[in-house]
Amino acid sequence: MEAADILITAPLPPFLYEPLKQAYRCHDYSQATDKPALLRDIGREIRGLVQGGGTVTPTELLDALPALEIISVFGVGYDGVPTDYCKRRGIKVTNTPDVLTDDVADVAVALILMTARGFVRANRFVHAGEWLKRSPELGTKLGGRTVGILGLGRIGKAIAQRVQAMQMEVVYTGRKPQDVPYRYVPDLDALARAADFLVVACPGGAATRHLVDARVLSALGSDGTLINIARGSIVDEDALVRALQAKTLRAAGLDVFDNEPNIPAALLAMDNVVLLPHVGSATRETRQAMGDLCKANLDRWFSERSVLTLIPELN
Repeated sequence: MEAADILITAPLPPFLYEPLKQAYRCHDYSQATDKPALLRDIGREIRGLVQGGGTVTPTELLDALPALEIISVFGVGYDGVPTDYCKRRGIKVTNTPDVLTDDVADVAVALILMTARGFVRANRFVHAGEWLKRSPELGTKLGGRTVGILGLGRIGKAIAQRVQAMQMEVVYTGRKPQDVPYRYVPDLDALARAADFLVVACPGGAATRHLVDARVLSALGSDGTLINIARGSIVDEDALVRALQAKTLRAAGLDVFDNEPNIPAALLAMDNVVLLPHVGSATRETRQAMGDLCKANLDRWFSERSVLTLIPELN
């Protein structure tokens, strides 16, 4: 079978890009100096597109790809894909769920530990030689505290299992109650009021943009902590900064940001905020598994016209 033409719209790691180049004719849109010229030259030949989980794919780009059959996302998130448009055109959209669930859940738990126990401050305290002069600050005990999970999908469930093992209570909200051993609350405001730690684990996209707003942060309260390992767009960062500055919110642990890698200077200056550089799935093992699945989705589509991880809403 003749190799298909693939458009690459995001920087890809070698362990994914090299196998793709061996199997397909790859055209690197992300690195092209003259993108319109590239599309004029090969746009009508493109049958597949590979993008990152945080890549935004405009419909204008897809309009220039009349033969496009499939978008394979290197990541679990697909909020940058215009799914309604793809559904109308019959373009299949795939992603790489499951393989990164455990790593992202681990980061959520790490952020809970770091914000509650003050481990980042404690590390700086030791490195600065302060332990020789005084005792470190006391932290917050986690056992008996309540974790509210916004979005009890694969990652949300993995987080719930971990924090329950730490003797923490789990409550959650979502589209509907699930058959799980955790307490369901009907809306986000109620979840925030019930939680000591509010963990954002729902999908990004227009429907959830700034879902965690000033009202929700107020409901979480001055003893509450916000944890976000999902998408930066879900949290209103301006409202978050105001709540932290006014001390109407105790702390925050963030792995994602609305305009990453650009982080508001106010967050960088706060000692009660733990910031990570979007490392939820950043282990060698998981990124390799993501790359393998991203390519496997293309391989299966072009050989069998089926995919391993078709996004349900486009089925």
